[in-house]
Amino acid sequence: MDINDMILLSIDDHIIESADTFEKHFPASLKDQAPKLIKNPDNPLVDAWMFQGVPVGSAGLSAVVSWPKEEWGFDPTGLAEMRPGTYDIHQRVTDMNVNGVLAGMNFPTFPGFAGTHLASLPDRKLSLAAIQAYNDYLLDDLCGAYPGRFIPLGIIPFFDIDESVKEIHRLAAKGCRSISMPETPYGVGQPDFASGHWDPVFKALVDTNMVASMHIGGGFGLVTRYANALPDDLIILAPLVSTIACTDLLTSGVLKKFPDIKFAMSEGGLGWIPFLLDRMDRHMVNHSWTHLDSLPKGMSPTEVWKKNFMACFITEPTALITRERYGTETIAWECDYPHSDCTWPYSPELLYKELMAANCSDEDIEMITWKNVARFFDWDPFKHTPKDQATVGALRSLAKEVDISTTSKNEYRARYEAAKA
Repeated sequence: MDINDMILLSIDDHIIESADTFEKHFPASLKDQAPKLIKNPDNPLVDAWMFQGVPVGSAGLSAVVSWPKEEWGFDPTGLAEMRPGTYDIHQRVTDMNVNGVLAGMNFPTFPGFAGTHLASLPDRKLSLAAIQAYNDYLLDDLCGAYPGRFIPLGIIPFFDIDESVKEIHRLAAKGCRSISMPETPYGVGQPDFASGHWDPVFKALVDTNMVASMHIGGGFGLVTRYANALPDDLIILAPLVSTIACTDLLTSGVLKKFPDIKFAMSEGGLGWIPFLLDRMDRHMVNHSWTHLDSLPKGMSPTEVWKKNFMACFITEPTALITRERYGTETIAWECDYPHSDCTWPYSPELLYKELMAANCSDEDIEMITWKNVARFFDWDPFKHTPKDQATVGALRSLAKEVDISTTSKNEYRARYEAAKA
């Protein structure tokens, strides 16, 4: 297969919310209390979202695309310093074309990847309104503006299970294909999956044929490091959170209760999967004395993984070589735009090189780059875009004149302020 013939679907990208995110969809009676993008009280040069009296900035590593690497860091930033494709939906589609990506699934930033920030605030009525407004913004304004270019993903008010079930059904009726959930709920102060607390949510997902996307983030606090640990530690060890989350799910009994539930392990990579499955397959026999009975009758952890799970990767040459151990059918690709692990604008080149090095056949490549996602999420990539116009080559032909050069924060700020003048 030629690189220009690949079709790329990314199941892990991120949207940086624009200032008008909540304006259109927040209830009129509560609009004066809606989240607002303001100047950060601690640094007026950057932005912060203010909601329920709590300001939240956007960390620099969440929007680094096209910055010089010397400018990367954890310090808060603002829209003025970012590449416009991070927050402007029209520029985002242009950046997707530049990178040859047909469609992406976007996790939120200000609300938290699974809505965990909004869920942590005291006024639950306002938080519910914000979650519903965000979902309508994403499905109606973003996905609706460019049909076929985004795989719709929503968040739920998981502090209220009944409202969560209602929201899942409401979003399903609007065409949503996945719900972002806390991957380790006890890491954000919620009951664990084995408790039965989440069972109505899992049932609603099965009833609506939606996928639970388990993005790493809420479980970072579970990977405890020593006081003087470098930031590199957690960046390197982050996939361990997916290992923990997947182990929780496999041992919780959820898959025995809901054998058709589907979980996408987001941004955790692939390398941990063969280790975990080797360990768990042997554990079920070697440690039979524990009488662990958490999986559908007669199925091994590997068989359950292949039926009920999907994982995605950005760049993992070794894990691709071992793909047959855990199933090529369980692998998807992610771009992670605009985060620091993102490979934009050269994702096709880097991905193709790794696929070739792993001796992937044309069928393997199609499974990994789009077929698995289309099947698992029950989403037709060619409903709005003919297949011959969905390839890397066809999409890049639409964006030949786009500037992809390295650009400093100061330069972006100058352009932003000039446009506002």
